[in-house]
Amino acid sequence: MKSSAILLVSCPDAKGEVASIADFVYRHGGNILHADEHADEESGLFLMRVEFDPKDFDIDLADKDLADFRRQFSPIAEKFRMTWRLALSSHRPRMIIFVSKYDHCLVDLLYRHQSGELACEIPLIISNHPDNQRVANFYKIPYAVVSITKDNKQQAERQVQSLIEEHKADFMVLARYMQIFSSDFVNRYPQRIINIHHGFLPAFIGAKPYHQAFERGVKLIGATSHYVTEVLDDGPIIEQDVVRVSHRDTVDDLIRKGRDLEKVVLSRAVRLHVENRILLYGNKTVVF
Repeated sequence: MKSSAILLVSCPDAKGEVASIADFVYRHGGNILHADEHADEESGLFLMRVEFDPKDFDIDLADKDLADFRRQFSPIAEKFRMTWRLALSSHRPRMIIFVSKYDHCLVDLLYRHQSGELACEIPLIISNHPDNQRVANFYKIPYAVVSITKDNKQQAERQVQSLIEEHKADFMVLARYMQIFSSDFVNRYPQRIINIHHGFLPAFIGAKPYHQAFERGVKLIGATSHYVTEVLDDGPIIEQDVVRVSHRDTVDDLIRKGRDLEKVVLSRAVRLHVENRILLYGNKTVVF
């Protein structure tokens, strides 16, 4: 894959922002490969993703702190009050997967990673059950079981935090992980935990949502992937999809179709995150 640099910007909408960014890349020897932008009228916010070829770029991007880039880009950033981040496509972020007993999302992520579709590293799988050890063994990925009960939740979360730090995870994915993290835990990792759930929320909460939906004769089922916040299942949405169902579909049909959606929607969300295509504002995302 061709190496590129990705500049993500958000700031108050104003004239000259696109021209200033494009001129900056040009003056320093970069060649823009892709440029996407969005101006949100309601919030007055401007968001942009610029991907450029850094081969002839005269600013050192190898420096982890990007000190030289920061110094030279700061006049533009300060003028337009920009919040910005620069990423390199050559960087493979480290992703820890959390899973409970259901394996469909886990297996799908591991297969896509092995096939090269997800440009990241998976140093560890964490579960509250031993059931998916065999899957981890097949893909040769370490598997840690951290049992969580209502009596040991704080201790278990501290153990999970230690594993995250030990394996230097950049972000985490809840691949049908049937545990709710505390607010303290979630707030340690803003925009770094991705979740997947069925699309029946908030109408059908609790156990057996597909059975509830079947009883109500729903005509659409779906799945939603989002960043985790301290408000349960209310974080900024990254990706969604739906499929039609009919009166001929059984509960088992609904569950099967729902699982297909869950794994596809989650893998799309992970890929968008890995490729630095997501910008957040408020409780929303712009996906370029």
